[in-house]
Amino acid sequence: MARVGSAPLRNGGDLRSSFALALVFAVLAVGHATAARAFPPYRSTDAETAPPGTLETRLGLLRVERDDHDSRYTSPLLRVNLGIPHDFELISELEYDLEGARLGDGAVGVKWAPPRERLSFGIETLALLPVSSQHGGLGVEAQALATLRRPPFRFHANAGGFHDPRLADTESGWRASLLAEWERGPARLGAEVFAKQVEGDGAEVLAGPGVIWSLGPLDVRAALHAGLTAEAPDLVANLWLSTEWRLW
Repeated sequence: MARVGSAPLRNGGDLRSSFALALVFAVLAVGHATAARAFPPYRSTDAETAPPGTLETRLGLLRVERDDHDSRYTSPLLRVNLGIPHDFELISELEYDLEGARLGDGAVGVKWAPPRERLSFGIETLALLPVSSQHGGLGVEAQALATLRRPPFRFHANAGGFHDPRLADTESGWRASLLAEWERGPARLGAEVFAKQVEGDGAEVLAGPGVIWSLGPLDVRAALHAGLTAEAPDLVANLWLSTEWRLW
């Protein structure tokens, strides 16, 4: 999702609210059979969809961006996906602006990815929503997806473009990423390279490791990415929880 801004955590009350939400999420996860498979803490996604009737829920506890001795914090973040028949998945993404006490960013969309044993392909398209009074218009982001499975490894590749007119300075450009995962016991260790370029600017390139650790019905997910170009933040760290529910 093209990000139009994030909000700093200003006080202990905001932190307590975020952790209270995380605690509720963890309690609700107890007793459900499986954890959601993908795909935070990465910017890549997989060429797979949730089974029909399965609701995947991911809660971002905290994202920290460090750039030029300044830190920016965003919390909470939410990703909710629903598998529907014929290899489709409905997608929703929301980020809350704590400082402004409003939604800071949001998107809805659909993914299509027919299942394959070894190599699968898919398409994901998102509508970028004007979720605040500062936004105008409706943006779009679309990308092609590929996943290669060679146990215990998985490789994911994404490439596409975006057009975001929600703020006064319209942004259009491209994005691409590569992610390799190694499954070892309850953990999936990953390494990702992500690139994004807005027309007229240099490319933002980040790379770094991540992990998805299965704790029964709950996944704990964390990643740390370092900026490789001047346009990228110096460091980006994020922490997520995820689970899933079978609705029908």
